[in-house]
Amino acid sequence: MRQLSKTQSIILLIGACLMVIGVAAYVFNLTVAAPWIFAVGAVAFAVMQMQQVYEGKNFTIKRLRRIMVLGDFLFVLSAFVMIENANRFLLPFFLKYMENGYNAYVTYLHNNWVVLLLVAAILEMYTTHRISSELDKEAGKETKKL
Repeated sequence: MRQLSKTQSIILLIGACLMVIGVAAYVFNLTVAAPWIFAVGAVAFAVMQMQQVYEGKNFTIKRLRRIMVLGDFLFVLSAFVMIENANRFLLPFFLKYMENGYNAYVTYLHNNWVVLLLVAAILEMYTTHRISSELDKEAGKETKKL
């Protein structure tokens, strides 16, 4: 797995911190700035994590990287849903074009950013630990060969 540079690692850490700050601010009802803080953090985190590329041949690690990319996508999607939840940009569309529009809006968008965030966090934790253990196994095999 290609390591990030020091600058990229700092951006990754800042992105993660901004995501936590954004969620905390949203919980404490600072709904004007919180979604945007979270969105900046989610994009920074996802982009920096995409910079880590696996160039080996281990199928398990490649599969785990794809799952990690899905988690990154869900982080960014949860940011968009959080922004929508705070600003209700799509509510007029739901009211105008959908039968039973407000109920559909509440069903599909209202506070569902929490579910997306939870799924993304679980995927990221799982893949991070599994990739680490798989890389350790791979390094152990290489030292046995030498």
